Amino acid sequence: MKNARSVARLVAVVAAATCGALALFAVSAKRMMPQAEAAPANPANWDKSARLKELSPMQYRVTQESSTEPPFHNEYWNNHRDGIYVDVVSGEPLFLSKDKYDSGTGWPSFTRPLEPGNVVTKSDSSDDSILESRVEVRSRHADSYLGHVFDDGPVPTGKRYCMNSAAMRFVPVEQMAAAGYGQYLPLLGALAPKPSTTQSNDKAMATLSGGCFWGVQELIRKLPGVLQTTVGYTGGSTDGPGYEQVHTGSTGHAEAVQIVYDPKLISYESILRYFFRLHDPTTANRQGNDRGTQYRSAIFYHGDEQRIVAERVKAEVDRSGKWPAKVVTQIVPASAFYPAEGYHQDYLQKHPDGYTCHYLRD
Repeated sequence: MKNARSVARLVAVVAAATCGALALFAVSAKRMMPQAEAAPANPANWDKSARLKELSPMQYRVTQESSTEPPFHNEYWNNHRDGIYVDVVSGEPLFLSKDKYDSGTGWPSFTRPLEPGNVVTKSDSSDDSILESRVEVRSRHADSYLGHVFDDGPVPTGKRYCMNSAAMRFVPVEQMAAAGYGQYLPLLGALAPKPSTTQSNDKAMATLSGGCFWGVQELIRKLPGVLQTTVGYTGGSTDGPGYEQVHTGSTGHAEAVQIVYDPKLISYESILRYFFRLHDPTTANRQGNDRGTQYRSAIFYHGDEQRIVAERVKAEVDRSGKWPAKVVTQIVPASAFYPAEGYHQDYLQKHPDGYTCHYLRD
């Protein structure tokens, strides 16, 4: 028994020395258990009590109860995209992608905080029976538990900020300006985009909604000439909505896909005709098993030229007799588009067997 206790003690020390005791949680990517919606970039403009209600069970356990998520089974341990990591509750900036490195622990690790004033450290001796005191890391404004910092990191800082993915939200570089973090773009070698009402000759944008945005994105991305697709929320009345809000149908937003394409390779009309093949445009506020205004069929046009094309194509599809009922696709001006949470982006690329009700009707 003495040897057994010694082995157990050693295992506990090794596990905790990396980033915290291993948590025996199952990580779920199911649609009905999403990550929390996007928090505001300005910590002064958020309601903590409301934000806490929107956290997933894992996010709440980590940030509020100082739990530790499983290594190698979390959202960002192997994320190599450029962007910024912010507090999942308050949205306060925490870390930059260029300061992230592979520590081999299975948790996202950084050499330094982006905004030192947003990070608070304190001694953690909660389990001093088996461990020496560690240094806990928390966010200043939300007081979220983030992880620990160790003195075994690479140069130049020698620090390893070993964080929990569940305590953070990742904002990719292409979405930073729209999300309110444009001032950090120069640190990633990018410039904040200048507002523009026109589209360049080599790139154009289309915004469409036709049910669950996972399936729409997966089919649209396959079109030659489509350069980029982003799923998100548009057409509603609430600023900065997230999945939990949109899912209720109370914000007026639709699950949509924003498409950047090369007009020299594919026309707007071709995209629309493909769009009318991949979903049922005759069912108001429904696609497959998904019901609600957030699943409506809609074309959000960018300028009069797109509106004219959309109205013509819709009328032609309606007259074609392909559909037994009237086409009810809305044609409305494009409005603010809010990118969805990171785990929604490219969902069916990450989960090929995931849910979809979209297919080409030929």
